[in-house]
Amino acid sequence: MEGGGGAYGAAKAGGAFDLVRFVQQPQVVARIVSAVFALIVFACLVGDGYTSRPENPQLYCIFNHNEDACRYGIGIGVLAFLACIFFFMVDVYFPQISNATDRKYLVLADLGFSGLWTFLWFIGFCFLTNQWSWTQAEDVFLGADSARAAITFSFFSIFSWALLLTFAYKRYKMGVEDFAQSYADPSPGVPAPYSSYPNISHESYQQPPFTHTAEAPEGYQPPPVY
Repeated sequence: MEGGGGAYGAAKAGGAFDLVRFVQQPQVVARIVSAVFALIVFACLVGDGYTSRPENPQLYCIFNHNEDACRYGIGIGVLAFLACIFFFMVDVYFPQISNATDRKYLVLADLGFSGLWTFLWFIGFCFLTNQWSWTQAEDVFLGADSARAAITFSFFSIFSWALLLTFAYKRYKMGVEDFAQSYADPSPGVPAPYSSYPNISHESYQQPPFTHTAEAPEGYQPPPVY
């Protein structure tokens, strides 16, 4: 379907870009907040997530010496931050997209990624919290505050990405409803009878000129047959 201006919760294609109105959109605010949370998580883990003992310069993950915990937190944090940048640019150019099919695919991508990352942040929060609870106090010389911050903002990220999931679902639902209204089948009804041609009346019908019915003369008899 071409020319889907106004579909999937966006303005009609070709309109002027309003920065103030754009920044005030709920999904844009939630996306910026999610990017900030992701930046804090992976920055804390990269900066102070690895430590070492004074007698051993070998670095290890502050979360119970579990390298997977640090790698997981850094991985989902970096990917979440990059995804927020990508979908932020999509939000900027979304009203300029006139093809409703392209809008649909972008909204579905946002919907799927937001749902997946909501789940991954939940897993990350549980994973980091569990490993931190098993961490020995003597293994933590520096970076305890950074570890707690990573756990805290992993928890906050669950709700920020859940908001993005909600907004993406609403946009998709709006697009589906607009499509259904545009292509709704007409309700069946009794067809109206054909109207007669204007200015034509059956009563005013006259016999064409120069036509008459031949009448046999009275008393006419056919000739005899011999």
